[in-house]
Amino acid sequence: MVAPVIAPVIAPGDAPGDAPVVTVVTPVWNAAATLAEAVASVRAQTFGGWEQILVDDGSTDGSRALAAALAAADPRVRLLAWDRNRGAAEARNAAIRAARGRFIAFLDADDRWHPEKLARQLAQLRATGAGLVFSAYRRVDPAGRPLGVVAVPAAVTRAGLLRGNVIGCLTAVYDTARFGRAEMPPLRRRQDYGLWLELLAGGEVARGLPDVLADYRVRPGSLSSRRLGAAAATWTLYRHAGLTRASAGWCLAHNLVRAAAKRF
Repeated sequence: MVAPVIAPVIAPGDAPGDAPVVTVVTPVWNAAATLAEAVASVRAQTFGGWEQILVDDGSTDGSRALAAALAAADPRVRLLAWDRNRGAAEARNAAIRAARGRFIAFLDADDRWHPEKLARQLAQLRATGAGLVFSAYRRVDPAGRPLGVVAVPAAVTRAGLLRGNVIGCLTAVYDTARFGRAEMPPLRRRQDYGLWLELLAGGEVARGLPDVLADYRVRPGSLSSRRLGAAAATWTLYRHAGLTRASAGWCLAHNLVRAAAKRF
């Protein structure tokens, strides 16, 4: 999985021709209320060498028409769409397969980036030689009001990540020169976590920035039901990743403790 020779990280202005340096992957499902803000946060980046691929995953609320309008307004924004909901993993993987950028970044349609996000992380990739980077982020309510900051470690290995996912999907960027166009596993939930575990399986180390570079919108709903569903999804992921029942149980216990600490 790990390439024997790694090309140097591209700096702003180094991309050949009109090719984007970064592809931003954005699955869209019934996100008409927030999609424009998410796209605007990408357009506001201080680093301009990006493309954004919106994948409408069978929306029924007008998201597809809005996504088409946003793509028509900026040639860096592209739209893929299908008529039935296939799930976030398939939507993200379709965008990864269509990507033209060397670096793959992720932003869901109800989240947003801070303007310096890509510039700071490209600098981090160059400085550390890492193939996967991430950052701290802020949790916000549906109206965008701050709820608190999720801090991150300076580095994490696969073993550390098994004890709890410290990589927020909206902050992750990975290098296809290191990993190829790695896709998310076919899971209904926790597919991003599964991808990070795969990328770090060869002994790689992901590097974290303490800077808050994105806002994660906390979705409404029953907290207790979300916790139970998240625990079940994490168990499924661990088993999919090849962990024994005993190892999966041990990792899940650590994961639940870390998740509780994150909320407080």
